[in-house]
Amino acid sequence: MLMGKSFNDWLGDKRVIKAAVIIGVAAILLIGLTNVIDFSHNDQQQAEAYADKTEKRLLEIVSQISGVGDVKIFLTMDNSGENVYLKNSDTKTVSIEPKVRGVVVVCDGGDDQLVVSRVLDAVTKALNISSDKVCITK
Repeated sequence: MLMGKSFNDWLGDKRVIKAAVIIGVAAILLIGLTNVIDFSHNDQQQAEAYADKTEKRLLEIVSQISGVGDVKIFLTMDNSGENVYLKNSDTKTVSIEPKVRGVVVVCDGGDDQLVVSRVLDAVTKALNISSDKVCITK
């Protein structure tokens, strides 16, 4: 018994049925909208901004290495990063930066093994990635 009415009385009430139908239709529409609206667009912009910033910082470092000469750097990212919810913390979420998938370094000194070794060492340590993810060429 719910407030003097049985469960069957609640099901027979047209207002309850109308409310249930309206709530159901609204839920279906909201689910449909999440499939239509691209929420990842903002994440992709953040990943691109992170990649650009990282490329510029890496360019500053690599261009200072002796023998490198003119240098261009291109990064590929593995994901667009993520926000992680923290349960027991004053901060509710923390952002995790995207992971670097690979780096291409094109420089004038790319044919000198000593320069390649120095650049490879700098890039792998600066980005904390393995050497098989880095390509250095002239």
